[in-house]
Amino acid sequence: MSKYDDMLHLPHHVSLTHPHMSVSDRAAQFAPFAALTGYEDVISETARLTDERSEADESRLEELDRKLQTALASADAEITVAYFVEDERKQGGRYEICTGAIRKIDGVRRTLTMQDGRCIPLDSIIEISG
Repeated sequence: MSKYDDMLHLPHHVSLTHPHMSVSDRAAQFAPFAALTGYEDVISETARLTDERSEADESRLEELDRKLQTALASADAEITVAYFVEDERKQGGRYEICTGAIRKIDGVRRTLTMQDGRCIPLDSIIEISG
């Protein structure tokens, strides 16, 4: 005989002041933390899509060079440049468009600097219009 035999067959207590808690609410009170910290960030980063860089052929590069020279010849001409930006975290990247006047071209660093200060690598330019 154990010291708890007198309580084993008593009816379950039901509170008169507090409503009955559902099973899902009862389970939720024991899980107030995320077991895998950072897991959601990793999943969203993996799901984030990037574009693949397209490579221009020799004739396309010559056409881009001709358009760039034409834009440089007319002072303060406004052009629109589409270019590829490498992603910092994963393979690929995205295409961006910039509109404005050219400040300078650096042949050593192979960059195009726009009047707004944006520096665009010449090798990443895919389209020039304007």
